[in-house]
Amino acid sequence: MRWQSGSKSSGGLFDLDLKQELIENFEVKMTAPDFWDDNDRAQGVIAELNAVKSVVELYERLNVEQDDLQTMLELAEEEGDESLEADIAAGVQELVRKVNEFELQLLLNQPYDKLNAILELHPGAGGTESQDWAQMLYRMYTRWAEKKGFKVELLDYLPGDEAGIKSVTLLVKGYNAYGYLKAEKGVHRLVRISPFDASGRRHTSFASCDTMPEIADDIEIEIRSEDLKVDTYRASGAGGQHINKTESAIRITHIPSGIVVSCQTQRSQIQNRESAMTMLRSKLYERKIEEQQKQLAEIRGEQSDIAWGSQIRSYVFHPYSMVKDHRTAVETGNVGAVMDGDLDAFIDGYLRGQIKQD
Repeated sequence: MRWQSGSKSSGGLFDLDLKQELIENFEVKMTAPDFWDDNDRAQGVIAELNAVKSVVELYERLNVEQDDLQTMLELAEEEGDESLEADIAAGVQELVRKVNEFELQLLLNQPYDKLNAILELHPGAGGTESQDWAQMLYRMYTRWAEKKGFKVELLDYLPGDEAGIKSVTLLVKGYNAYGYLKAEKGVHRLVRISPFDASGRRHTSFASCDTMPEIADDIEIEIRSEDLKVDTYRASGAGGQHINKTESAIRITHIPSGIVVSCQTQRSQIQNRESAMTMLRSKLYERKIEEQQKQLAEIRGEQSDIAWGSQIRSYVFHPYSMVKDHRTAVETGNVGAVMDGDLDAFIDGYLRGQIKQD
């Protein structure tokens, strides 16, 4: 296939032989007598198998579509039939779109890209205005996840004083969820006429988005019980009336790192503790990766600004409509579509930019 990078069997951007070998290995695992002893792990294997199969099937379909277009072009040239030109041009344009989407999937090749994602949103200074902006981002990411076919679970939710939210933590479940959402990590800036300002003045608000992979128990992250401070409290906010009746919510402080995680949306204290420990494990893993990257940057002499004001993207509602990513220069005037979850162009631009840097 001419659009691919590398041959089918030599690696490159897509290694068909490797994908088929993975499928065989997964299928062998599923025949083991103890496969269903750990239901969660079994479901994970099945999900990975289906994901790899879908990539291979898409690759094969794209090959067939390209061959069909090539055959149509050759017939049109032989017969001098210009009436097929429009159909061929439209077919090529659609094939290019599908290939670009396929390549985006292949860019997610880091070990943790395939994992579920934990996403946290926190408003910046500004009270109700920034809390409302965090609520808008919460809706945007939920809509994006739904369009991708991902499942969203609410882990923690703290409502704002008058409107919006003070913080929210989501678990986005699906193959490559973290691979996509790592592109969204950073500060997001909003410029609009505030609905909370009686004078109708323009306001600028900030909210931070933090993403990390959901790290499973089988990845070695040392957490000592003596390093943990565990508090219980009554839950509040989204999650159902039952959560307010008992002190089922859990807050865990990891004393050496100062990391604090909380979960309040499960029905029992035990379930909330398990979810909170998963979040803590993921945060510690993410910090470990960040420390490694920081060391590499120091070795290379690189400098990076991680200040609160260093926004990755601006969403301008007034005096004009535009969403612009400052890392990639990808922009659009269709603000409504973006706030409704249309983020693929920004994620695509970020991932392709990372590959070029590497």
